[in-house]
This record gives sequence, C-alpha cells and structure tokens, in this order.
Amino acid sequence: LVGMTVLLTYWQWAFYNALEAKDWDAFIALLFTWHTTEAEGFLPSFTIVAALYILIAVYQLYLRQALQIRWRRWLTEVYLTQWLEGRAYYRMALTDPETDNPDQRIAEDARMFVDATLVLGLGLMNSVVTLGSFVLVLWSLSGPLAVLGIEIPGYMVWVALIYALAGTTLAHFIGRPLILLNFTQQKVEADFRYALVRFRENVEGIALNGGEADEKRGLTERFHALMENWWSIMTATKRLTFFTAGYTQVATIFPIVVAAPAYFAGRIPLGGLIQTSSAFGQVQGALSWFVDNYRELTEWRATVERLTGFTRAVATARAAATGPVAAKGSDAGLVIDDVTLALPDGRTLLEHGAARVAPGEAVVITGASGSGKSTLIRAIAGIWPFGGGRVSLPANGRALFLPQRPYIPLGSLKRAVCYPEDEAGFTDAQVAEALEAADLGHLVPRLHEAEAWDKRLSGGEQQRLALARALLLKPDWLFLDEATASLDPAAEERLYAQLKERLPGTALISIAHRPAVAKFHDRGLRVEGGRLVAA
Repeated sequence: LVGMTVLLTYWQWAFYNALEAKDWDAFIALLFTWHTTEAEGFLPSFTIVAALYILIAVYQLYLRQALQIRWRRWLTEVYLTQWLEGRAYYRMALTDPETDNPDQRIAEDARMFVDATLVLGLGLMNSVVTLGSFVLVLWSLSGPLAVLGIEIPGYMVWVALIYALAGTTLAHFIGRPLILLNFTQQKVEADFRYALVRFRENVEGIALNGGEADEKRGLTERFHALMENWWSIMTATKRLTFFTAGYTQVATIFPIVVAAPAYFAGRIPLGGLIQTSSAFGQVQGALSWFVDNYRELTEWRATVERLTGFTRAVATARAAATGPVAAKGSDAGLVIDDVTLALPDGRTLLEHGAARVAPGEAVVITGASGSGKSTLIRAIAGIWPFGGGRVSLPANGRALFLPQRPYIPLGSLKRAVCYPEDEAGFTDAQVAEALEAADLGHLVPRLHEAEAWDKRLSGGEQQRLALARALLLKPDWLFLDEATASLDPAAEERLYAQLKERLPGTALISIAHRPAVAKFHDRGLRVEGGRLVAA
C-alpha cells in the first residue's frame, strides 16, 4: 500500500505538469494507458494504479481479519486455561474481589485488545514504512534553505519533524487523563452489565419480595457511575479533539505555504509543488501517528492493564492460597489427616480434624450452621484454599459432589443429567431410567430439549436431577452437601432409599440436618467447637 502511494505521488507530478502544459496526449495516457518521459520514466495510468490499489486494499483487510480471529482464538484459549487450571477461578472469587468481571476480561477485553493492537500496530508499521519511503522523496524535492547564513539541506523534512514533535508533546499533555478514564469506563460498563445479568438470574426471588424499586435504585446507581465517567471522557475528548482537529487542518495547507516561495520563484513547477505537498503530508502524517491515534492508544492501554491485571490476579491466587492437600492415596478409603480449615479473613473453623471412611460406608456429618461442614466437603474435593493438612481418596475411585444448589449446565436435559461426563457415553434409556428413579419421569419426553433448565426447574426438581445424575454415573464416592434440603421428608427418604438400593458399593458421605436421614447411614461425625468428633 505504501509502495502504491509512492507511485501515486510520481503520477501526480506528471499529471499536474501535463495539465499545466496543456498536454492532451499525456493527460489521456496518464488516465487510461501509460506515459513515458525522460524525467519520470515509465508511469502506469491512473486506471492501472487504482485497480492495483483496490486489489491490495481488499486483501489487506481480508488477511488482517484472518489474523484477527486466529489471534483472538489463541488469546482466549490462553486466558481460559489460566483461569480454569488449578481452579484459579474459585480461589479468585474468594480472595480477590478487586479483579472485577473476569468474564468480561476474557470475552470483551481480549477482543478489544486484539482489534486495537492490529489496527494500531499495522498503522504504526505503515507509518514507519511511509516515513522511510517518503522522507527520501521529500528530501530530494525540498532542497536546501539558508537560515542566518547556514544552509540546511532537505529543510522540508526538518519542518515536518519539528511540526510532528510539537504536536505529539501537546497531544500527550492534553489527552493524558483519558488513560485512567477509559480504564474506569470499561469497569463500570462491565459492572452495569453484570448487575443486569444478576437481575435476570434471580427474577423469581425479586418478584416474590417485590424488590423492583430497590433493584431499579441499584441499577440506576451503577448506570449513574457509568454516565458520570462518560461525561468526563467526553470533556477530555473534547479538549483533545480541539487540538487534533486544528493540528490536522493546519497540516493540509502548511506544506503548500512552506513550499510556495520556491514555486512563485519559479524553482519548481505546479506538479513539483503538488508532489512536495503530498510527500510532506505523508512524512508529517507518519511522524504524527501518535497524535492521530492518541485517544485509541488510551483505550488500548486501559484494555492492556485490565488483561495484565487479570493475569497477575490468577498468578497471585495460585501462589498465595494454600489449603489442605487433596490427592490420590494408597489407602483403600477416604483419609482426613490433621486437617485445619480457615476462612479468608483468617478465622479458624476446624483444627486438626481426622477421620477415615471405608469403601462402601455411609457417614452423615452434622453440626451447627456455619461450623464448617460444607467447607470440609470443599477441602475433600481439593478446592478450599485456606488451612492445612491432607485429604486422600483411593487412586481408582471416582468421586461425585452434589451441593445444595446443583450446577446445571447449558444445553439439553440429557447433558444436564450426564454432567460432567459426555452425554454421548450414555443411551437415552439409561438417562430415562435415572430420571424415573429420581421421580422426574415427566421430563423424559424432553430429554433432548435445550432449555435454561436451572430456570425451568424448581429447587426440588433441580436437586432430584442431581440425584438422577448420581444414579446414572454410579460413583465410588458420593458426597451430598444438603443435596436434599429442598425436598419434603417423604421424598427425601424415598430418594435416599433409591441411592442405597441402586448404589450398593458406593460410599455415601452426607451433610444433613434432618434426623430421618441418619438411618440411611452407618455412623455419624459432628463438627463441634472446631473439632471433628464422632456423633
């Protein structure tokens, strides 16, 4: 593209000289065929130059977009891996509330970074190549200039350099506040969007409590913060635009004014004046890349800071948060060895807890609310990052954890039942049988329907679905963290009976408050006073 632009300046030289000389043959040749002179050599017509330029411009855009999507794919994979590996996402949620909206950073900030980096990076490369190409042209055209008895060769090059340096310095001084403002804008936009998503995910609770006025108040406050920052961006952008617009307008006439004395003195023809003006514009434009892109650079820098901040937060979460070590062991059972559990604020829930559960054994864990029962299950799963000690499960045993609020993925009902296994590994009949056993037979005809099942199903139905998952996957170790709390006592007993009947070899570890659940277990453990004791 830069080469085509250089060629176009020489074409302009010949074309305007032909106009000045009223040379009809040269005029037609330069428009439609080609023209050859001793001064310029062979010059293709405007038709040829335009056709080549269009072809190059189209493929430049096409190839840039190809690079854009490939780069974004790679970058998304990198950030997803960082966020998911070692359950960094879970640790960040507990330890780093300052790193807001990781979903926005992976989806939106990564896209903005790739788009802006390509636009700015290719623009900078174009400016460098343009500068290298046209500075020689401008140097040869401008000639020397005597100032106070000192002859300055290629004076137009020096004029362009001084003009661009002055503009760059002023642009940075005027536009610097935009850096922080753009960073803040991305944050408040993400906060507002997150609040709307959270509203949508909790419509039933809001409707039941008549919380519309409070929700509107909260949403309005977040949007007000967005608006206030946007007005600040507008004010800063207005100041910067006053300068950049004036800088650009002056640049259109400035080279002609500087070169005009040589033209009126007869040292250069009209074509030379036009070519000099064009070459000066290219050199000055290349040197002014920073001025022309200052606002985009502030947005790009804000995006980079959010992405690098995300990377630092992931690394910090992995390095700082150390909890009980959960690993596969050589023992045939579950071994809890000297486990201490703490909260993010440093308070201790459990000290030096120890227990052993044999394969196929059923154990119920009880205790007061907030005593650390659920946290103990998280430690057994290997996700709790505060505390110490060691937890080991048999190397060959498969464990399944069912919390009080089960996770139901997006997609078909069959996928929700099979999660986290691949639904292709199970027949429809197997899944239907599990649903029937969990008292969800009415859902069997909808097995392949893709719905937001966490919204379509009641709390009790969601817990039944999770129990159907356990009946289908048949784990060696099944952990139920109040996984039947939303069921009525009769349904709870019936489903525990199904688990005991259909999973005879599965070890069952339950957290429950209802005494009726205890009869389905061989013994009990209790978390009391920071200790794990026999119930």
